[in-house]
Amino acid sequence: MFNPDNLSAEELAESLHAHKVVLFAVATLSELRESETESHLVRVQNYVRALCHKLATRPEYGAVLTPKYIELLCNSVFVYDLGTMSVPDRILLKPGRLSDDELYIMRTHTTLGYEAIVRAEKSLGKPTARLTIAKELTLSHQEKWNGKGYPQGLAGTQIPLSARIVALADVYDALITQKVYKDGMSHDAAVKVIASERGGHFDPNIADAFLEIQNEFKAISQRHADTDSDMQQKIEYLANAIAEHVQL
Repeated sequence: MFNPDNLSAEELAESLHAHKVVLFAVATLSELRESETESHLVRVQNYVRALCHKLATRPEYGAVLTPKYIELLCNSVFVYDLGTMSVPDRILLKPGRLSDDELYIMRTHTTLGYEAIVRAEKSLGKPTARLTIAKELTLSHQEKWNGKGYPQGLAGTQIPLSARIVALADVYDALITQKVYKDGMSHDAAVKVIASERGGHFDPNIADAFLEIQNEFKAISQRHADTDSDMQQKIEYLANAIAEHVQL
């Protein structure tokens, strides 16, 4: 398992290279899809940090969730949904249920995000261990504890811990966030959904940690809530995407 605490002084230079690789990966997809809002990413990053700090108090996680690991994981959160930039707006922004064909395309965002980083590493000539977590997140954040997720159908601890943590944070934010085409759930309703998926979608230990610190999640969501400007931007983006699709 990758352990950032074992990095030597010489390997610190890889940090700058890792940033360069990620920027390159983003550049390869930037024309295909607009990223998530800043508020969403900040919320998810803070949820992840809160979960990590709670889990780190448990003996089975303390050795892995070191301060350096937590910081690297939190910094990697910004790229977990990198591959959605390759999904057409007509699918990504569709308010109703996706068809089987559309669902297949949507699910490719995990492998496309992962492969973009791998290609960027190769193009820039130097793979780096500092991007291990970023690759775990892009590829595996849609896996489920019960093995019914994608793209690999991993189950239980086959799923990287980083991806298990981000999966819960991502779902919580998706549940509570207002969309152009639907209202977000209340915090209490979202908590019930996540509790019901303990051992299903989510790692039971991570779900339990969430339930213990759910008020922190609520506070984070309120502190970094989308502004009226954010909502207007979403409305305008959706309107433009619909107009473009109609013209096609």
